[in-house]
Amino acid sequence: MDFKIRFAVPEDLEDMLELIQELAVYENEPDAVQVTLEDLYRYGFGEEAIYKCFVAEVDSKIKGMALFYSRFSTWKGETVHLEDLIVTKSMRGKSLGKALFESVIMYAKTRNIKRVEWVVLDWNTNAIDFYERYGATVFKEWRTVQLGEDQINHFNS
Repeated sequence: MDFKIRFAVPEDLEDMLELIQELAVYENEPDAVQVTLEDLYRYGFGEEAIYKCFVAEVDSKIKGMALFYSRFSTWKGETVHLEDLIVTKSMRGKSLGKALFESVIMYAKTRNIKRVEWVVLDWNTNAIDFYERYGATVFKEWRTVQLGEDQINHFNS
């Protein structure tokens, strides 16, 4: 099967949002997606652009994506956070995820980025196995910590 990996363009945003919604359903959070097309445009292509995204194109249709952004580690220097690696269900097992993931790694390598990191759900053993085949370390002793919108809005200094 032929597919093309390339950087996303604004015309891809509707397909990207569909993939994000599909991932939310897969991760048992079907109502969690609040991001809009306008948000995706603003933060990916507008003056405030903060993310980059590779897409997998099959027959002129976006079937996968890898959205990532730069971070800074006080221990390592510039790092990349892979926010989402998504391949639509019908295309899984056809090497799209592999190609997208490897594109992020090559992006990091060519820019001398010190680390690529991401979060994976503990029950997603297929993803964990996939990442470990690349030599990735899954840290079981670290926890993801977040303040949500409500906590931020109710913060009093």
